[in-house]
Amino acid sequence: MGPTLRPAVIGAIVLAFVGLLSESASLAATAMALPEWTVSLSQVDDLKAVYGTIRSKDRVDARVRTPGTIASLSVSEGMSVTAGQVLALVVDDKIALHIKSLDAQMAGLKSAEQKAKSDLDRALALKKQALIAQANVDQVSSAYDVAANALNSAIADRAVLVAQGQEGEVKAPGDGRVLSVPVTVGSVVQAGETIATIAANGYVLRLQLPERHAGFIKDGDPISIASRGLGLTDQIAGSGHITLVHPEIQTGEVIADAEATGLDSFFVGERALVWISAGKRQTIVIPQSYVTKRNGYDFARLAQANGRPLDIVIQLGQPVMRDGEVPSVEVLSGLSAGDRLVPQ
Repeated sequence: MGPTLRPAVIGAIVLAFVGLLSESASLAATAMALPEWTVSLSQVDDLKAVYGTIRSKDRVDARVRTPGTIASLSVSEGMSVTAGQVLALVVDDKIALHIKSLDAQMAGLKSAEQKAKSDLDRALALKKQALIAQANVDQVSSAYDVAANALNSAIADRAVLVAQGQEGEVKAPGDGRVLSVPVTVGSVVQAGETIATIAANGYVLRLQLPERHAGFIKDGDPISIASRGLGLTDQIAGSGHITLVHPEIQTGEVIADAEATGLDSFFVGERALVWISAGKRQTIVIPQSYVTKRNGYDFARLAQANGRPLDIVIQLGQPVMRDGEVPSVEVLSGLSAGDRLVPQ
Protein backbone atom coordinates (compact mmCIF):
# COMPACT_ATOMS: atom_id res chain seq x y z
CA MET A 1 0.00 0.00 0.00
CA GLY A 2 1.18 3.48 -0.81
CA PRO A 3 1.77 6.14 1.79
CA THR A 4 -1.37 7.74 3.19
CA LEU A 5 -1.84 11.50 3.37
CA ARG A 6 -2.58 13.11 6.64
CA PRO A 7 -5.94 14.91 7.00
CA ALA A 8 -4.17 18.31 7.45
CA VAL A 9 -2.31 17.89 4.15
CA ILE A 10 -5.50 16.90 2.37
CA GLY A 11 -7.26 19.96 3.77
CA ALA A 12 -4.49 22.30 2.57
CA ILE A 13 -4.64 20.82 -0.95
CA VAL A 14 -8.42 21.25 -1.05
CA LEU A 15 -8.18 24.88 0.10
CA ALA A 16 -5.54 25.66 -2.52
CA PHE A 17 -7.66 24.07 -5.25
CA VAL A 18 -10.72 26.04 -4.13
CA GLY A 19 -8.64 29.25 -4.18
CA LEU A 20 -7.51 28.57 -7.75
CA LEU A 21 -11.09 27.95 -8.82
CA SER A 22 -12.20 31.22 -7.18
CA GLU A 23 -9.41 33.19 -8.86
CA SER A 24 -10.22 31.65 -12.25
CA ALA A 25 -13.88 32.50 -11.77
CA SER A 26 -13.00 36.10 -10.89
CA LEU A 27 -10.79 36.47 -13.97
CA ALA A 28 -13.47 34.93 -16.16
CA ALA A 29 -16.07 37.36 -14.77
CA THR A 30 -13.79 40.32 -15.44
CA ALA A 31 -13.11 39.12 -18.99
CA MET A 32 -16.81 38.62 -19.68
CA ALA A 33 -17.44 42.22 -18.59
CA LEU A 34 -15.22 43.52 -21.43
CA PRO A 35 -16.72 43.57 -24.95
CA GLU A 36 -14.96 42.55 -28.12
CA TRP A 37 -12.81 45.39 -29.52
CA THR A 38 -12.35 46.04 -33.25
CA VAL A 39 -8.97 47.57 -34.06
CA SER A 40 -9.08 50.76 -36.15
CA LEU A 41 -6.83 53.67 -37.03
CA SER A 42 -7.08 56.80 -34.88
CA GLN A 43 -5.66 60.29 -35.07
CA VAL A 44 -3.36 61.23 -32.18
CA ASP A 45 -1.05 64.11 -31.44
CA ASP A 46 2.46 63.54 -32.69
CA LEU A 47 4.26 64.44 -29.46
CA LYS A 48 7.82 65.69 -29.57
CA ALA A 49 10.16 66.19 -26.63
CA VAL A 50 11.87 69.58 -26.53
CA TYR A 51 13.51 71.69 -23.84
CA GLY A 52 12.06 74.93 -22.53
CA THR A 53 13.50 77.59 -20.24
CA ILE A 54 11.68 78.99 -17.22
CA ARG A 55 11.47 82.78 -17.38
CA SER A 56 9.66 85.45 -15.44
CA LYS A 57 6.82 87.33 -17.12
CA ASP A 58 8.21 90.63 -15.83
CA ARG A 59 11.52 91.71 -14.30
CA VAL A 60 11.06 94.75 -12.08
CA ASP A 61 13.51 96.67 -9.90
CA ALA A 62 12.91 97.94 -6.39
CA ARG A 63 14.60 101.35 -6.47
CA VAL A 64 15.70 103.96 -3.93
CA ARG A 65 13.73 107.22 -3.84
CA THR A 66 16.07 109.26 -1.64
CA PRO A 67 19.88 109.15 -1.32
CA GLY A 68 21.42 107.87 1.88
CA THR A 69 22.85 104.84 3.63
CA ILE A 70 21.13 101.43 3.83
CA ALA A 71 20.32 100.98 7.51
CA SER A 72 18.45 97.67 7.22
CA LEU A 73 17.97 95.03 4.51
CA SER A 74 15.24 92.40 4.88
CA VAL A 75 15.49 90.64 1.52
CA SER A 76 17.75 87.99 0.03
CA GLU A 77 18.06 86.17 -3.29
CA GLY A 78 15.41 83.52 -3.91
CA MET A 79 13.01 85.01 -1.36
CA SER A 80 9.32 85.37 -2.23
CA VAL A 81 7.92 88.87 -1.69
CA THR A 82 4.53 90.56 -1.97
CA ALA A 83 3.64 93.94 -3.41
CA GLY A 84 4.26 96.73 -0.88
CA GLN A 85 6.54 94.68 1.35
CA VAL A 86 9.39 96.76 2.82
CA LEU A 87 12.67 95.39 1.50
CA ALA A 88 15.14 97.94 2.85
CA LEU A 89 15.39 101.19 4.78
CA VAL A 90 17.60 104.00 3.47
CA VAL A 91 18.54 106.67 6.02
CA ASP A 92 19.91 110.14 5.26
CA ASP A 93 21.88 111.43 8.26
CA LYS A 94 21.26 115.05 7.23
CA ILE A 95 17.51 114.56 7.61
CA ALA A 96 17.97 113.34 11.18
CA LEU A 97 20.11 116.40 11.99
CA HIS A 98 17.50 118.72 10.46
CA ILE A 99 14.78 117.10 12.55
CA LYS A 100 16.81 117.56 15.72
CA SER A 101 17.37 121.22 14.82
CA LEU A 102 13.65 121.75 14.26
CA ASP A 103 12.84 120.02 17.55
CA ALA A 104 15.05 122.55 19.35
CA GLN A 105 13.44 125.46 17.49
CA MET A 106 9.98 124.10 18.24
CA ALA A 107 10.75 123.99 21.95
CA GLY A 108 11.62 127.72 21.92
CA LEU A 109 8.63 128.60 19.71
CA LYS A 110 6.30 126.64 21.96
CA SER A 111 7.53 128.59 24.99
CA ALA A 112 7.05 131.87 23.10
CA GLU A 113 3.55 130.78 22.08
CA GLN A 114 2.63 129.91 25.67
CA LYS A 115 3.94 133.30 26.91
CA ALA A 116 1.99 135.11 24.21
CA LYS A 117 -1.13 133.18 25.19
CA SER A 118 -0.68 134.17 28.85
CA ASP A 119 -0.19 137.82 27.84
CA LEU A 120 -3.35 137.68 25.75
CA ASP A 121 -5.40 136.16 28.57
CA ARG A 122 -4.11 138.81 30.99
CA ALA A 123 -4.88 141.64 28.56
CA LEU A 124 -8.42 140.34 28.01
CA ALA A 125 -8.99 140.20 31.78
CA LEU A 126 -7.74 143.79 32.21
CA LYS A 127 -9.89 144.96 29.31
CA LYS A 128 -12.98 143.59 31.04
CA GLN A 129 -12.04 145.73 34.07
CA ALA A 130 -11.50 148.75 31.75
CA LEU A 131 -7.93 149.06 32.94
CA ILE A 132 -6.30 149.02 29.47
CA ALA A 133 -7.28 150.25 26.05
CA GLN A 134 -8.40 148.05 23.15
CA ALA A 135 -5.26 148.99 21.25
CA ASN A 136 -3.16 147.20 23.85
CA VAL A 137 -5.33 144.10 23.54
CA ASP A 138 -4.97 144.10 19.74
CA GLN A 139 -1.20 144.40 20.04
CA VAL A 140 -0.96 141.43 22.43
CA SER A 141 -3.34 139.39 20.22
CA SER A 142 -1.18 140.02 17.14
CA ALA A 143 1.91 138.89 19.06
CA TYR A 144 0.11 135.66 19.99
CA ASP A 145 -0.90 135.00 16.37
CA VAL A 146 2.68 135.48 15.20
CA ALA A 147 4.01 133.03 17.84
CA ALA A 148 1.32 130.43 17.05
CA ASN A 149 1.93 130.66 13.30
CA ALA A 150 5.70 130.31 13.79
CA LEU A 151 5.13 127.15 15.86
CA ASN A 152 2.75 125.70 13.26
CA SER A 153 5.28 126.43 10.50
CA ALA A 154 8.02 124.58 12.39
CA ILE A 155 5.66 121.62 12.95
CA ALA A 156 4.90 121.49 9.21
CA ASP A 157 8.60 121.64 8.32
CA ARG A 158 9.28 118.75 10.67
CA ALA A 159 6.45 116.71 9.10
CA VAL A 160 8.04 117.27 5.67
CA LEU A 161 11.39 115.96 6.91
CA VAL A 162 9.74 112.97 8.55
CA ALA A 163 7.95 112.17 5.26
CA GLN A 164 11.26 112.41 3.43
CA GLY A 165 12.72 109.99 5.94
CA GLN A 166 9.83 107.58 5.34
CA GLU A 167 10.60 107.71 1.61
CA GLY A 168 13.73 105.82 2.55
CA GLU A 169 11.56 102.68 2.79
CA VAL A 170 12.17 100.64 -0.36
CA LYS A 171 9.06 98.56 -1.14
CA ALA A 172 8.49 95.65 -3.51
CA PRO A 173 6.70 96.85 -6.67
CA GLY A 174 4.92 93.51 -7.16
CA ASP A 175 4.55 89.89 -6.10
CA GLY A 176 7.34 87.54 -7.13
CA ARG A 177 10.73 86.06 -6.26
CA VAL A 178 13.92 88.01 -5.74
CA LEU A 179 16.55 87.32 -8.41
CA SER A 180 19.40 89.51 -7.17
CA VAL A 181 20.29 91.89 -4.33
CA PRO A 182 23.33 93.99 -5.40
CA VAL A 183 23.71 95.94 -2.10
CA THR A 184 24.43 95.25 1.57
CA VAL A 185 23.74 97.02 4.85
CA GLY A 186 25.90 100.14 5.08
CA SER A 187 26.05 100.73 1.34
CA VAL A 188 25.71 104.34 0.24
CA VAL A 189 23.07 104.65 -2.50
CA GLN A 190 21.73 107.44 -4.67
CA ALA A 191 18.17 108.06 -5.78
CA GLY A 192 17.15 105.60 -8.49
CA GLU A 193 19.63 102.86 -7.61
CA THR A 194 18.36 99.26 -7.51
CA ILE A 195 18.00 97.47 -4.20
CA ALA A 196 16.58 94.21 -5.59
CA THR A 197 15.52 92.72 -8.94
CA ILE A 198 12.27 90.76 -8.76
CA ALA A 199 10.75 88.19 -11.10
CA ALA A 200 7.16 89.38 -10.88
CA ASN A 201 3.71 88.24 -12.04
CA GLY A 202 4.48 84.54 -12.35
CA TYR A 203 6.58 82.44 -14.70
CA VAL A 204 6.40 81.67 -18.39
CA LEU A 205 7.97 78.78 -20.29
CA ARG A 206 10.06 79.89 -23.26
CA LEU A 207 10.29 77.21 -25.99
CA GLN A 208 12.81 77.24 -28.83
CA LEU A 209 11.72 74.78 -31.53
CA PRO A 210 13.32 73.75 -34.81
CA GLU A 211 12.10 75.67 -37.83
CA ARG A 212 10.30 72.61 -39.19
CA HIS A 213 7.69 73.00 -36.41
CA ALA A 214 6.64 76.44 -37.66
CA GLY A 215 3.76 74.98 -39.67
CA PHE A 216 2.33 72.99 -36.76
CA ILE A 217 2.66 74.97 -33.55
CA LYS A 218 -0.06 77.52 -32.77
CA ASP A 219 -1.64 79.37 -29.88
CA GLY A 220 -3.65 77.12 -27.58
CA ASP A 221 -1.74 73.90 -28.29
CA PRO A 222 -1.49 71.75 -25.14
CA ILE A 223 1.87 70.94 -23.55
CA SER A 224 3.09 68.68 -20.77
CA ILE A 225 6.10 69.31 -18.54
CA ALA A 226 8.26 66.54 -17.12
CA SER A 227 9.40 66.49 -13.53
CA ARG A 228 12.51 68.50 -12.69
CA GLY A 229 15.80 67.30 -14.12
CA LEU A 230 17.19 67.14 -17.62
CA GLY A 231 16.95 63.36 -17.90
CA LEU A 232 14.16 61.73 -19.91
CA THR A 233 11.27 60.82 -17.60
CA ASP A 234 7.59 59.93 -17.94
CA GLN A 235 6.59 61.73 -14.76
CA ILE A 236 4.46 64.79 -15.53
CA ALA A 237 5.03 67.83 -13.30
CA GLY A 238 2.46 70.09 -14.94
CA SER A 239 0.44 70.86 -18.03
CA GLY A 240 -0.52 73.99 -19.91
CA HIS A 241 -0.86 75.52 -23.36
CA ILE A 242 0.93 77.75 -25.84
CA THR A 243 0.06 81.41 -25.28
CA LEU A 244 2.21 83.15 -27.89
CA VAL A 245 4.08 82.09 -31.01
CA HIS A 246 6.58 84.78 -31.94
CA PRO A 247 6.28 85.77 -35.62
CA GLU A 248 10.05 85.89 -36.17
CA ILE A 249 12.33 82.88 -36.65
CA GLN A 250 15.69 83.41 -34.98
CA THR A 251 18.75 81.35 -35.95
CA GLY A 252 16.56 78.64 -37.43
CA GLU A 253 14.29 78.34 -34.39
CA VAL A 254 10.65 79.16 -33.68
CA ILE A 255 10.18 80.98 -30.35
CA ALA A 256 7.00 80.29 -28.36
CA ASP A 257 5.80 81.12 -24.84
CA ALA A 258 3.60 78.84 -22.77
CA GLU A 259 1.80 79.03 -19.46
CA ALA A 260 1.61 75.90 -17.32
CA THR A 261 0.98 74.63 -13.83
CA GLY A 262 3.82 73.38 -11.68
CA LEU A 263 6.33 76.09 -12.64
CA ASP A 264 6.56 77.60 -9.14
CA SER A 265 9.02 74.92 -8.01
CA PHE A 266 11.49 75.71 -10.83
CA PHE A 267 14.30 78.26 -10.78
CA VAL A 268 14.28 81.16 -13.20
CA GLY A 269 16.53 80.10 -16.06
CA GLU A 270 16.14 76.38 -15.33
CA ARG A 271 15.52 74.10 -18.31
CA ALA A 272 12.63 71.64 -18.38
CA LEU A 273 11.65 68.78 -20.68
CA VAL A 274 8.42 69.58 -22.52
CA TRP A 275 6.18 67.52 -24.79
CA ILE A 276 4.45 69.45 -27.56
CA SER A 277 2.23 68.48 -30.47
CA ALA A 278 3.93 68.47 -33.87
CA GLY A 279 0.75 67.75 -35.82
CA LYS A 280 -1.48 64.69 -36.13
CA ARG A 281 -0.72 61.16 -37.28
CA GLN A 282 -2.61 57.93 -37.90
CA THR A 283 -1.93 55.04 -35.55
CA ILE A 284 -3.58 52.13 -33.78
CA VAL A 285 -4.87 52.82 -30.27
CA ILE A 286 -6.43 50.17 -28.03
CA PRO A 287 -7.65 50.25 -24.41
CA GLN A 288 -4.99 49.41 -21.85
CA SER A 289 -7.25 46.70 -20.37
CA TYR A 290 -6.79 44.53 -23.49
CA VAL A 291 -3.03 44.34 -22.93
CA THR A 292 -1.29 41.89 -20.60
CA LYS A 293 2.39 41.55 -19.80
CA ARG A 294 4.06 38.17 -19.39
CA ASN A 295 7.78 37.42 -19.17
CA GLY A 296 8.66 40.96 -20.23
CA TYR A 297 6.47 40.93 -23.36
CA ASP A 298 3.16 42.65 -24.08
CA PHE A 299 0.33 40.43 -25.39
CA ALA A 300 -3.07 41.01 -26.94
CA ARG A 301 -5.64 38.25 -27.51
CA LEU A 302 -6.79 38.09 -31.14
CA ALA A 303 -10.10 36.50 -32.11
CA GLN A 304 -9.94 33.93 -34.96
CA ALA A 305 -12.47 32.42 -37.33
CA ASN A 306 -12.18 28.94 -35.77
CA GLY A 307 -13.30 30.34 -32.41
CA ARG A 308 -10.02 29.78 -30.59
CA PRO A 309 -8.34 33.13 -29.68
CA LEU A 310 -4.62 33.57 -30.21
CA ASP A 311 -2.27 35.53 -27.96
CA ILE A 312 0.13 37.62 -30.05
CA VAL A 313 3.08 39.79 -29.06
CA ILE A 314 2.61 43.51 -29.67
CA GLN A 315 4.93 46.50 -29.40
CA LEU A 316 3.51 49.42 -27.44
CA GLY A 317 4.14 53.13 -27.92
CA GLN A 318 3.13 56.11 -25.84
CA PRO A 319 0.10 56.17 -23.53
CA VAL A 320 -2.95 57.96 -24.94
CA MET A 321 -5.51 59.70 -22.73
CA ARG A 322 -8.31 61.57 -24.43
CA ASP A 323 -11.29 63.28 -22.86
CA GLY A 324 -14.18 60.89 -22.25
CA GLU A 325 -12.16 57.76 -23.10
CA VAL A 326 -10.62 55.02 -21.02
CA PRO A 327 -6.83 54.93 -20.61
CA SER A 328 -5.42 53.67 -23.91
CA VAL A 329 -2.07 52.92 -25.45
CA GLU A 330 -0.58 53.18 -28.92
CA VAL A 331 0.35 49.94 -30.70
CA LEU A 332 3.38 50.25 -32.96
CA SER A 333 3.38 46.73 -34.38
CA GLY A 334 1.56 43.42 -34.08
CA LEU A 335 -1.98 44.55 -34.98
CA SER A 336 -3.74 45.73 -38.12
CA ALA A 337 -6.94 47.68 -38.69
CA GLY A 338 -9.92 45.29 -38.64
CA ASP A 339 -8.45 42.83 -36.11
CA ARG A 340 -10.84 41.82 -33.33
CA LEU A 341 -9.54 41.69 -29.77
CA VAL A 342 -11.13 39.72 -26.97
CA PRO A 343 -10.45 40.17 -23.27
CA GLN A 344 -7.91 37.91 -21.60
